[in-house]
Amino acid sequence: MAPTLSMPFRHLVIRRLGVGDASFQNHPRTWSVVSSSALRFSFSHRLHPLSSMTTPEASANPHPSAPTKTVKVVVKGRVQGVFYRNWTIENATQLGLKGWVRNRRDGSVEALFSGDPDSVLEMEQRCRRGPPDAVVTGFSVISCNDDPGTGFQRKPTV
Repeated sequence: MAPTLSMPFRHLVIRRLGVGDASFQNHPRTWSVVSSSALRFSFSHRLHPLSSMTTPEASANPHPSAPTKTVKVVVKGRVQGVFYRNWTIENATQLGLKGWVRNRRDGSVEALFSGDPDSVLEMEQRCRRGPPDAVVTGFSVISCNDDPGTGFQRKPTV
């Protein structure tokens, strides 16, 4: 039986395991529960993480009008030949974003990210650093309304 918030804990704190936590990559939907008595356990939840706290009306439509942010980024520097596109696909997929990434003939990398505003912002921050062998010297972000598609994909060079 998965623990719920109705358990008799005082000062109950729930947080999602972050990127720095060792189990995050293997269990992206793992949540950590900590009580004031220092009891700690984790559980996985297949539905919306706060569904046990919502009303039946809210459960019928868990994301009534979830805000979506879409941006186009251009990354300059040593960003081609260092697996920047593959790294971008892995990170965007991990964050649940839609969109695409492609090389440009001028040596830069262009990408479109669409999804939860916090996830898009996190992806922007990750792209400013890039994969280990990349050297990012320029980075621009432009809000847009382009269609991101259904997943995250690599597009041909333009």
